[in-house]
Amino acid sequence: MATADPVTLVVRPGRPLGGAFTPPGDKSITHRAFLLGLLAEGETSVEAANPGADGAATLSCAAALGARVQSRDGVIRIAGRGGALVEPDRVLDCGNSGTTLRLLAGVLASQPFLAVLSGDASLNARPVARVIEPLRRMGASLHARDGDRLPPLVVRGAALTGVEFDAPTASAQVASSILLAGLGARGVTSVGTTAGVRDHTPRMLERFGLPIRAQGGDGGVTRWTVEGPVVPRAARVRIPGDFSAAAFFLAAAAATPGARVTARGVSLNPTRTGLLATLEAMGAMVETRAIAASPADGTGGEPVGEITVTGPDRLEATTIAPDRVAAMIDEIPAWAIAASAARGVSRLTGAGELRIKESDRIAALAVNLERLGIAVEELPDGLAITGGRVAGGTVDAALDHRIAMAFAVLATRASGPVVIHGAGGIATSYPGFADALAALGGDVTSGDAAVAARG
Repeated sequence: MATADPVTLVVRPGRPLGGAFTPPGDKSITHRAFLLGLLAEGETSVEAANPGADGAATLSCAAALGARVQSRDGVIRIAGRGGALVEPDRVLDCGNSGTTLRLLAGVLASQPFLAVLSGDASLNARPVARVIEPLRRMGASLHARDGDRLPPLVVRGAALTGVEFDAPTASAQVASSILLAGLGARGVTSVGTTAGVRDHTPRMLERFGLPIRAQGGDGGVTRWTVEGPVVPRAARVRIPGDFSAAAFFLAAAAATPGARVTARGVSLNPTRTGLLATLEAMGAMVETRAIAASPADGTGGEPVGEITVTGPDRLEATTIAPDRVAAMIDEIPAWAIAASAARGVSRLTGAGELRIKESDRIAALAVNLERLGIAVEELPDGLAITGGRVAGGTVDAALDHRIAMAFAVLATRASGPVVIHGAGGIATSYPGFADALAALGGDVTSGDAAVAARG
């Protein structure tokens, strides 16, 4: 039974994808720019922000906490609160965005008032205990339903004391929540991240004039340290293109002989681009070209450039070990596209985190790949995918933007039309996705036209 979502896509097979596109602004970086703009002294300008519903949820919460927000000519201006936020008179609606909820918990932990964070049914089914525990250790009071496991999340801020957390985390959201809380805490706060974990928050803190120390350790662990209390200084920020959004078209090119796709203006942050090394190992041709940046361009230390992927005659299967998962956690659905075309069995392990995303992505990938004729073994923390011929059929994206985009591009090499139900989640991160797919040569219809096109 399809997810109750009015948005349906139909993608028909056609020629290999080809051409260039510019992905929307990076969603992860957009969240951080908005939240630091809220905390900052002065007016922050954010250019090329991600246009999806997730970023809009963060911006709406910032306004509810006292920021003055204006949007004009593609630039969002945020008059910050200088660290002193306004107590909200309503529940802060985080929509479908786990990043909004978890990072806001850190922001609110040092504020002298009570706030309630909630979201849609999907968000309120995702765990929050891993941010509750460290923020409690710093002195805040947090509670959630189901034994402090699930949202809504109640945050009563307090005078925080910095904590040096010994155990590193594999979650950029947890580390970011701790660091944002550390800005309002007295003393030193430090948290370690395991190899491959995104470093957007440390880069953005520096963009907003805040000193942060980085120290490398054994096994690729990086320890980040801030000392508070400290208030960010307003900044101009230009958001680079979202690699995770671009990944679907790049993986589709890798999976199709004769395809060649270029992503322009995209983030080349090495904590995000692990998929590229995987595609190369499978036999795809990957070319990257960095664009020289200056401090005045507003990218906040994020490397930017273009990526071109060309599909070989045939991909070879690969194995993604647990120590490589963090660097491509959001690109696993894109990797599954390539794995479905590879000779042999591609394996993924150590990715149990995927079961608590917008959907259970391990289950969603397994079920939908099988519906399209691809042999899959679902593992407790991963997948084993045997490459083969993709049939036409019907899949359910379960309102998950990354599942919907993955099967939309996979369908370009199917033997018949693929109907994707529950595709409304795409609007959370890439509202222009269907247009971009069509511009690259995909045959895609949506809405009433998509339903009529079936058969």
